[in-house]
Amino acid sequence: MGAGTLLAAVRAGRVAEVTDLLDGLSDAERRACLPGLKELRKELREGPWDSEARKAYPALQLAGAACHTGAAAAAAWLGASEWVWQRHVAPRVLLHLLAGREPEWLADVAHRLAALPTSRGVSYELMAGLVELAGCPVPVTESYVVGWVGGLNAGRTSGRSLADRLRAEPHVAELTAALFETEDIGGRLDWFPSDSAQSWPGALAELARAEVLERKVLLDGCVARLLRGGRPSDLRLFLKVLEALAPGQDEESERVADWAAMCADGPSPVAAHAQKVLGGLALAGLLPVRTLAEVSGAVLFRTEKKLVRAQLALLGKVLRSREGEGDPPVADELLPAVGEAFGHADTEVQERALKLVARHMGTAGAATRERLVEAAAQLTPGLRPLAEEALGVELAPEEPYTELLPLMQEPFRLAAAPDSAAEVAEEVGAILASGGDLAAFERTLDGLVRHAFRDREGLAAALAPVVARCWWSGPDTYGRVQGAFREATYGLEVVAASAVEVLHLRTLRYGAEHGHDVRPGRPDRSLRRCYDARLWEVAYRIRTRPVPFLLATPTWSTGFVEPGELVERLRTYRDLGARAGAADLAQALLRVDRSDARAAADAATRAAALGTREGDRLAAWLATPPSPGPETVLRPVVDRVLAERAEDQELQREFPAPFTQLGRPLVVLDDIPAYWWGESGAAATAGHLLAALPGRREVVAARLLSELSSCAVEGARGTSAFLPLLAEAPGAAGPAVHLSVAYGLAARHAEDRLAGVDALLILAARDELDAGLLGSLTARLWEAGAVRLTRLADALGTAASTGAYATVLRVVRGLLPTLLASGEPPTALRGLGELLAVAADCAERTGAHEPIPGLTEVAARRSSSQMVIQARRLRTALEGRTKQP
Repeated sequence: MGAGTLLAAVRAGRVAEVTDLLDGLSDAERRACLPGLKELRKELREGPWDSEARKAYPALQLAGAACHTGAAAAAAWLGASEWVWQRHVAPRVLLHLLAGREPEWLADVAHRLAALPTSRGVSYELMAGLVELAGCPVPVTESYVVGWVGGLNAGRTSGRSLADRLRAEPHVAELTAALFETEDIGGRLDWFPSDSAQSWPGALAELARAEVLERKVLLDGCVARLLRGGRPSDLRLFLKVLEALAPGQDEESERVADWAAMCADGPSPVAAHAQKVLGGLALAGLLPVRTLAEVSGAVLFRTEKKLVRAQLALLGKVLRSREGEGDPPVADELLPAVGEAFGHADTEVQERALKLVARHMGTAGAATRERLVEAAAQLTPGLRPLAEEALGVELAPEEPYTELLPLMQEPFRLAAAPDSAAEVAEEVGAILASGGDLAAFERTLDGLVRHAFRDREGLAAALAPVVARCWWSGPDTYGRVQGAFREATYGLEVVAASAVEVLHLRTLRYGAEHGHDVRPGRPDRSLRRCYDARLWEVAYRIRTRPVPFLLATPTWSTGFVEPGELVERLRTYRDLGARAGAADLAQALLRVDRSDARAAADAATRAAALGTREGDRLAAWLATPPSPGPETVLRPVVDRVLAERAEDQELQREFPAPFTQLGRPLVVLDDIPAYWWGESGAAATAGHLLAALPGRREVVAARLLSELSSCAVEGARGTSAFLPLLAEAPGAAGPAVHLSVAYGLAARHAEDRLAGVDALLILAARDELDAGLLGSLTARLWEAGAVRLTRLADALGTAASTGAYATVLRVVRGLLPTLLASGEPPTALRGLGELLAVAADCAERTGAHEPIPGLTEVAARRSSSQMVIQARRLRTALEGRTKQP
């Protein structure tokens, strides 16, 4: 039989026939078939993915594995990436053909396959079969362990418990120990309730009791994994295993250092478990007092209020139960640790710690008192009288309050475009890999245009290695690349793809003519369309009518172009006979700085003298004073508040599409769909969108509000990242800008709230923040249902903790009257207590006294709720009184 017969059977997908043919071949005959099999594999890989190809793949995988006589080559064939998306040959058939190999060969193949990532989809049945045939040690790699777990989970339908099935596993000890070293395994082990017969924690604990598994190995594995940290699903699972093992106090005592480390640095659930363990040991007298003090110092430094309160409660119990004991006394060991809580951000924690100190100061020595006096300097002003009473001293007077706001970065000139094609390619690679700010993007875009004008072939050669790994690089067999770019520019990628001639001219022409078309049913995308139009124009013209440079490249980091510099650029265009692109010229006009009337008039005169159509257009634009534009009107829509703006004639006059869209009325639709950054890509380009209209950030903010609101309403991640750039941008900060900041402060995710905090502080530092307006707009968002007070309290508390207490208090003054007078049930006001605590802290530190409407009525209620307690504290602070012991 020849190789042709085998190839024909493989191509036809006749697996049984291929198996029979291979059974009758010697090693030499099998090796002779390899060239044909490799050629068929290459043909199928490059050809269309049709039913004929799919039919051939299982037989091809089988034949190639059997014909390779080297272990490394056979493993590489079996673990190749192209089998992932194809039908696999049955493992039993593969094992049948490989069974005659030497045990060392089989072990080598098994371990090589097990070392591959799980994404290769290598069959666990195949790997386990090879291990059984070879009689070799079991691999404990991620792929093998994940496959083992998957096989056991699939066997749940057998009617046998997981513990019984684990007992029957030949390598249960080795593979169970490997569970603790395998990343992202928790979700695979936590499928069933704890009381189920298929529960992994319960099964492992049962095998430990039966001494099938060594209990110490399981305990050490759990503790080590929890110490190491990882995904929440992993930690949750191994906590369940630890609880199922139910270690005794002697076993817990052996691992005190591990529990202490978890308390200090572990994620909250892990720290809470370790805290519970150490608390039990401490109350049983099995934990040294000094160790408890050291652990407490670490726990009381944490931000989680629940952990801190629990630790203070534990310290109180130990102090009561062992008061007067020890040398030195327990109070001298533990009270300095309690004093660590005096610097906690939560004033309620400070108060609890201070009351605990006050109860047990009688048994403390002079040295302890001195340390607590030093720590008391961190207390909020409202607690200082209580501290003086408890410690029996008069604390040093406070320094006058000084507001701390961030230093502002001054605008800077953009560096010139890269001098060589190699430098341009390097900049392109950096932007494609990790993005770039406005300055990097604009100088790189200008560099691409300049070098395409000078030597496009040289530029393409320099870019080739940089773009080789891009998703659009390489053969475009089915036109997918052309189709994808018809839908989006992908930022700078459309220009790079044009420079290396990946994109067809018809694709570029389509993009230049239609890439900015309005898509119905979506929120306003006018800024994004202008951004895309300019990129499409650049990509098209570097292949058809290159220009020496771009007109719209900013002079300053703010996006502004100096008027005199734009005139000189047009002069060079005239001298070289270059024709300006419509989108590039429009963007240049929108970026030219007209704030200096004298400089604008001088530049207008010189532009008119050029004698070109572009020069006349610039002269007319510079001669027109910048218009403030229509006012922003805010309107509630379902569960959010959005902005509307009337028509702006200045932004429509003689501008090409889509730039005229920027001046058209912005109207909010009642049934507008939710629309996230992820679909439009605006989050990554928000800095560029701001630079499209430098000096008009109110317009930009209004048009981006629909997308931005999703960070608070739908919980979208990353949508508010541009807020610091919005705060730094030039131009008036009106209702749309302040509403944008309010959405950022109310965002679901902490990193998005931090962006809102940064924007708030930047506006305050630039003296552009209307704190009352921000507070009242935030109240409107709460009334619309877009704000959760817990998130808002967290954001404002973070802003205050930077030293901006007066700024935050002014914001809260505009917000609280609406909340206090709402009459809503407690569930709707969840978080108001935290917000009042932030306000009280700000009032105590700044010494503010201006009353807040509605506060007195809430503070007078007969309730012990956090809301009423903090309202009383705020009222006391504003009335200039101090907290009495």
